[in-house]
Amino acid sequence: MNPTGTLPAAADSPTLSLAVNAWFRSHARDLPWRRTDFGAWGVLVSEFMLQQTPVTRVIPHLAEWLDRWPTPADLAAVPPGEAVRAWATLGYPRRALWLHAAAVEITERHDGVVPSDVDALLALSGIGDYTARAVAAFAYGLRHPVVDTNTRRVIARAVAGQAEPAPPSRTRDLDSMSALLPLAVTDAAVFNAGMMELGALVCTARNPRCDDCPIQSACAWRRADYPPYAGPRKAVQKKFEGSDRQVRGLIMAELRATRHPVTDAEITGLWPDSPQRDRALAGLLADGLAVATAPGEYTLPHE
Repeated sequence: MNPTGTLPAAADSPTLSLAVNAWFRSHARDLPWRRTDFGAWGVLVSEFMLQQTPVTRVIPHLAEWLDRWPTPADLAAVPPGEAVRAWATLGYPRRALWLHAAAVEITERHDGVVPSDVDALLALSGIGDYTARAVAAFAYGLRHPVVDTNTRRVIARAVAGQAEPAPPSRTRDLDSMSALLPLAVTDAAVFNAGMMELGALVCTARNPRCDDCPIQSACAWRRADYPPYAGPRKAVQKKFEGSDRQVRGLIMAELRATRHPVTDAEITGLWPDSPQRDRALAGLLADGLAVATAPGEYTLPHE
């Protein structure tokens, strides 16, 4: 965006949307959640799973999940620990707890039907701006701006002429995408998906394939000869190896592997650093991912 809030002429909205939509219709991956008969519950589950997890890892887990729990009511009927167990190696298992809680809320508040209204979706556990708008747009075909990491990168380069986006900003990001969104409802849904796909496959964070990009002639970053990014950056997450996240994962794997309580002695054998191990266990208990069933014994949540 220019300081005036208008789009540069080199990257005007019709130019981008027409080119991106034409490209997407020819190059879109055949992903389960893009099929017309997939349903809103499937879309919602996929969005939970896709947060910070690659598509290739999500697809088999998603199929197993929906075979087991084809409706929100099916998931709501089991203890939350079963959702955590089925989450397996997807990572960030709190997402499983939130998805289970959302299934309960959908069953109790919306007669088991995933709502289409963004505000109603935002009121569900674990659902933020992106997921709410993604479900409304992709499951119900409603016209809403949908902004993920890939979309933000494409807009930063094509519109703002920056090598990478600034740290996320709800208002700025939604306004930037809204300014580009086609007026026609069908075209808007395609454009939302197309921008995400373009960022995932072509306008990648590293080694973007600019010669294959459908909007290369309108890209402000390309026209400026690819200047390096000099703006603010979001904090970089610490390495996984040796982190509390790794220790939490080891404890969670032990809890998922059995339906019997896991003891302090068993947890002690998982990691040599006692303070870090205790900190990881305390975090799991505080997050509700583990439950103390007796002194020194722990299970997945069961109520």
